[in-house]
Amino acid sequence: MTQVLVAVVVFVVAVGIAVVLRRRRRPSAPTQVTFTAPRQLDRSDFDRPDADWLVAVFSSSTCASCAAMVEKASVLASPSVAVQVLEAGDHRDLHRRYGIEAVPITVVADAAGVVRAAFVGPATATDLWAAVAEARQPGSSPEPDLGHSSP
Repeated sequence: MTQVLVAVVVFVVAVGIAVVLRRRRRPSAPTQVTFTAPRQLDRSDFDRPDADWLVAVFSSSTCASCAAMVEKASVLASPSVAVQVLEAGDHRDLHRRYGIEAVPITVVADAAGVVRAAFVGPATATDLWAAVAEARQPGSSPEPDLGHSSP
């Protein structure tokens, strides 16, 4: 009988210690969602595939920061720079094709469709314009890494 009583006491103590240790343990950090911009585009999917450069703004009509990015990108339009707004409702197929899960995402792609700079989320006009200038003429920006994510 004494052995059973000792076994029960040891079991209860072990359960008590386990409960205390579990309460002291910090909970895991919540899962962090990261959104990415495409690295390559098929220029035939976009307006003016013959333009030397493309600035594509993946956006949504319900997104205030998207409207601001559209405004900032629009002034870059020129004979050599095509600017295209890809609103989610109107271009759902391209959002799906390029894995766009959050907006705004703005990409600067060359004639071959290689993305030379990208911004996930809002960016300043200065940063966007400097990234386009740097893509078009390397060395022209004092911050050549604008629009490049760190590894």
